[in-house]
Amino acid sequence: MVQADSDVKGVSRERSALHTDGMMTLNDARISQLDAWWRAANYLSAGQIYLQENPLLRSALTSENIKPRLLGHFGTVPGLNLVYAHVNRLIQDRELEALYITGPGHGGPGMVANAWLDKSYSEVYPDITRDEAGMARLVRQFSFPGGIPSHAAPETPGSIHEGGELGYSLSHAYGAAFDNPDLTVFCVIGDGEAETGPLATAWHANKFLDPVSDGTVLPILHLNGWKIANPTVLARIPDEELLDLMRGYGHHPLLIEIGVDDDHADVHRRFASVMDEALDRIASIRADASAGETKRPRWPMIILRSPKGWTGPEYVDGVPVEGTWRAHQVPLPGAKDDASHLQQLEDWLRSYRPDELFGEGGVPSEDIDALIPVPERRMSASPHANGGLLREDLHLPDIRDYAVGVSDHGAEDASATGVLGGYLAEVIRRNPRTFRIFGPDETASNKLAPAVYEATDKQWNALTIGLDEHLARAGRVMEVLSEHQCQGWLEGYLLTGRHGVFNSYEAFVHIVDSMFNQHAKWLETSREIAWRHPIASLNYLLSSHVWRQDHNGFTHQDPGFIDLAMNKSADVVRVYLPFDANTLLSTYDHCLRTVDYVNVVVAGKQQAPQWLTIEQAVEHCAQGAGILEWAGTERDGSEVDVVLSGAGDVPTLEVLAAAEILRDEVPQLSVRVVNVVDLMRLQPASMHPHGLSDDDYDAIFTADKPVIFAYHGYPWLIHRLAYRRHGHTNLHVRGYREKGTTTTPFDMVMLNDLDRFRLAADALERVQGADSTYESLIAELLERRQRARDYTREHGEDDPAISEWRWSAATR
Repeated sequence: MVQADSDVKGVSRERSALHTDGMMTLNDARISQLDAWWRAANYLSAGQIYLQENPLLRSALTSENIKPRLLGHFGTVPGLNLVYAHVNRLIQDRELEALYITGPGHGGPGMVANAWLDKSYSEVYPDITRDEAGMARLVRQFSFPGGIPSHAAPETPGSIHEGGELGYSLSHAYGAAFDNPDLTVFCVIGDGEAETGPLATAWHANKFLDPVSDGTVLPILHLNGWKIANPTVLARIPDEELLDLMRGYGHHPLLIEIGVDDDHADVHRRFASVMDEALDRIASIRADASAGETKRPRWPMIILRSPKGWTGPEYVDGVPVEGTWRAHQVPLPGAKDDASHLQQLEDWLRSYRPDELFGEGGVPSEDIDALIPVPERRMSASPHANGGLLREDLHLPDIRDYAVGVSDHGAEDASATGVLGGYLAEVIRRNPRTFRIFGPDETASNKLAPAVYEATDKQWNALTIGLDEHLARAGRVMEVLSEHQCQGWLEGYLLTGRHGVFNSYEAFVHIVDSMFNQHAKWLETSREIAWRHPIASLNYLLSSHVWRQDHNGFTHQDPGFIDLAMNKSADVVRVYLPFDANTLLSTYDHCLRTVDYVNVVVAGKQQAPQWLTIEQAVEHCAQGAGILEWAGTERDGSEVDVVLSGAGDVPTLEVLAAAEILRDEVPQLSVRVVNVVDLMRLQPASMHPHGLSDDDYDAIFTADKPVIFAYHGYPWLIHRLAYRRHGHTNLHVRGYREKGTTTTPFDMVMLNDLDRFRLAADALERVQGADSTYESLIAELLERRQRARDYTREHGEDDPAISEWRWSAATR
């Protein structure tokens, strides 16, 4: 049966009648092709889970034919294979450019099987030939040591969505569709996945899709009723409630229900009718929009209700399996050691009639070949699923045109992200179809606006009213208050060959920790796959950071995303802490030119002193870590007594203020001031390609002098990075210690012992012999610290001597 949205019943009846005729014209030969493809894909999928040899059952199955470890998932696979076969038919009949995203990514054997059937698998893996010998290698390699993963993965042709990324399929699909007007993305959503928060939010992406300049997403909600061991919510609510839910999301739902005993030819005819109705509606929507219709359309979506483990064993050991949770993974777990399971497996595999599907030498039949789209339109060979093939370098402006003029160190104030906003606005102008900014309602808060809104609007296709600003049907800024949605959109956009930036508050980017993990793993794996071409880097801009969240309080104070990033492969992750506007410009210009990285950039948005000219910033950022010679009191030929180092804008500000205190109060002390922009420079070169050699590290930090390191985040990360260095025992790190509240900016740094007075006292306490020599000065510094705190309690703001502090030129 097909149910359609009641508010367009006339249209539905008309089109259903049309497709009644269409079912008649879908002749027996076409049905035979669809069914042959589907059976072949199911057969190969089951074979991958179980078989290590004898792929075409040339003889009766034996225990030796079965893998010692049975890994993989079959339950969702028949539905995924059904959709794939029918999309092939649509691609042929309608000359579609299509991409296939499977939210149930653990249905990986199906994706592999379909890629092998359409010849693309053998093209990228020539040893997996499209014959019996290649089939033997295909089934053996699945979930086998030295083979391929059980999930859809970077190794899977046609995939941009890894099997572990539960909840993000629909966001990835929309990200792929943005700026791809000729692309149709078929996105299968598992009913277990549909219970996740990210997926529930992703349904709202249809309010952002422009039917003229963007492509199309056809969501297919695959209801097979069960998760690993429990029923799924959307499969257990009444049909009308489910249809109303989808209507409430703004979709036009089409429901098709398939039973275990339904005639397969009838299933193909009914499903073809539903798919055609959806594609007709899409074509009508796009034609109306191109003709000037501005009303937000009700895009179609399909609810496919089919049995879990469909076509698999009905009963195993006397209990039902087909259509239950028991079909989720391996329906016959004892096939290697249990003779009855082994016989059931052989009966199951032979039920697909492989002798009809594979001819001489194991080559797929003519019916299967007849359903292969032309080479450039095969979903498993789509360049959109290998976005590096489509990626073009951005046309970037010269950062010098946006730089802050710095007459003297610290003389001018600017907002670092505000300055970057002007640069990104020009990036948007120069790259109007390949670059977007994504963020959860924070583009303006993070100071990228108003500059970027002079170049573009925010894309928005829901209702607008007179009070709205900067909303348009098509725009380069994507904002929705869901970090999951923003990152999912950006990942889909990058994976299909484009470029972008994700800006967020530092504390709340943790919401996408899992998504970061999955994308970093995807990049790391894809680097080892010769046919995967490099994609643009995923660029984070984290602002409203821990040291300037004094007004929002403790919940908004967390710099720990850096720690998460640093756990990932050195081949993939980069972390940068530019400390003024010009170093941020230089850093981001670099990041936008990179590929296959995740770049994490943390920068302040508030007005703050600017330290380096643009030329100095470019040189300093190229070094990644270096001595600020103008800030210290080193003398030629003399040894350094202590090193003050900063990483991050506020820590570096406090380091410079501490250096000035020491210069004024202890002029005979030789103080070196260092800034670190690239955290990876602290690691040895053997551990990271950006790491400094031991000699270069010692040339900056010394091998035996005390180093007072003021760090933006949790202090133990610096120890972890530098633990092999010669001077590690002399390294003393101050950073965020989970001390925070709603207070003043300077009180925030005092709460965490990162303030200038504490840093200067640390230096005096650790210089050899200086603790006793300068005991009274250390006591005075701590007293000045207490007075600064007392001032905040009395006046509700920081002492102007601190908040208005300016660097004064060093006296040499």
